[in-house]
Amino acid sequence: MKNKRLFYFLMFLPLLSVLISLQFLPDQIPAHYGITGEVDRWGSKYEVFIFPGITIIFGLVILIITKYAAKQEKDGNNNQKIGFTTGILLLLLFNIMPFYFLYTDIIKAENLTVVFIDPMQLIFISLGMIIMIIGNIMPKAKMNSMIGLRTTWSMKNEITWRKSQRFGGISFIVDGILIIVGCCFTKGFVCYLWSISILILSLPIDIYYTYKVAKKYN
Repeated sequence: MKNKRLFYFLMFLPLLSVLISLQFLPDQIPAHYGITGEVDRWGSKYEVFIFPGITIIFGLVILIITKYAAKQEKDGNNNQKIGFTTGILLLLLFNIMPFYFLYTDIIKAENLTVVFIDPMQLIFISLGMIIMIIGNIMPKAKMNSMIGLRTTWSMKNEITWRKSQRFGGISFIVDGILIIVGCCFTKGFVCYLWSISILILSLPIDIYYTYKVAKKYN
């Protein structure tokens, strides 16, 4: 399966990149940036292994979730395909940040305002795009307890599941668009606050819809 090979490639790419870049890094690198974008802690260059480690652990979690969701599908391997596709999209986000911070480490950027793009914009514009793509594939998921818009109500029967995933998919697409548009005009903490607020506000709406549709088709 091509998706599976790409998944494993993205899972270990940050580690490979760090191993190659290690010889070019200074002994002391910016280890943490404050809310203003200025360095507030310097650390050893070996701290760059933190991001690859997190990426590998995240990949393993996705593999477990995908395997379990695939077992719950009665016919076909639709959930497995969706699981790997979603995992690939999320791993792309996990790949963006190590490359970004490797760049800031190499140039020893003491303030992120000198870097060509704000990290919060980079994270949340990328996340918005990923959420939109996930929204497009959600309606294809078969009923399972791991992938999709899952509540007690959405899993009542096939009708409530199908309608909930369709609504959740539309909701994800709208959320993604709002996040991208908002982050094009904001930076730093404001960009973060805008994006998180969109996600928090949309969640109760999605959950309430599953309740309403279950009440109608119970």
